[in-house]
Amino acid sequence: MSGRDDDERWRSIVDNYGERARLDDDGSVAPPYVEEPEQLEQPTPFQEHDHVPEPDPDMEEREAASEAEDRFVPPPPAPLPRTTPLRLAAWTGVLGAPLAMLVLAVLGLGPPTWLVLTICFAFVTGFVYLISTMGREPRDPWDDGAVV
Repeated sequence: MSGRDDDERWRSIVDNYGERARLDDDGSVAPPYVEEPEQLEQPTPFQEHDHVPEPDPDMEEREAASEAEDRFVPPPPAPLPRTTPLRLAAWTGVLGAPLAMLVLAVLGLGPPTWLVLTICFAFVTGFVYLISTMGREPRDPWDDGAVV
């Protein structure tokens, strides 16, 4: 294929492509005629509107009624579980003993030896009780604690 054949083919494609341009009397190409749709009068944002809708007097009642119907009221929560007095005393010893020692240290008080021994005994006893009453079997690895 020669360059001349290519030029002729391109010229043929261009000559036969799409609509033909209309030529004016002076030989210039006129733009294709496009029908314009009817222009509807649309109010601009700055124009005054003649029609203002009347407020519906029953609308507020209907909205209040639908809100009352659609409102979810959850059931009352289950009561908090009660612990045994022995377990409560153990937790008090485990958490209260270090707190009591911290307060005594911050205040700079020198407590008697019997008080320090009692606080240490409360901590150790509470810790041992809580560890000994733990469940023996391992927890299910797929249990995330959710209750349905």
